Amino acid sequence: MDLKDTFCTYIGAYYGMMEMDNYDLKEYVLYDLQQYILNFVSSNSNLYDYQKLAEEVEKKSLKNKLQDCLFVLPKINVSMELIFLIQSRIREIREQEIYD
Repeated sequence: MDLKDTFCTYIGAYYGMMEMDNYDLKEYVLYDLQQYILNFVSSNSNLYDYQKLAEEVEKKSLKNKLQDCLFVLPKINVSMELIFLIQSRIREIREQEIYD
């Protein structure tokens, strides 16, 4: 995975986490993700137009963003409860896609 893909995955996880309204500690996780992303950008500041990449990632499907969460959130040591909630949400989306 190159730096561009890594950044897009981090941003996808952030946008996915924004959709997890049923998790009470969402704001704390969003803050941790934001700090994680800012550290990444400061380490690799002049390689890409990060704002443009973030806008592209925002257009991805919710399922993809939630899958990004499953990849990134264990790196910031979130609770397993949140991981299970995200997995459940992905299953709901898959079931909805089947019936639509």
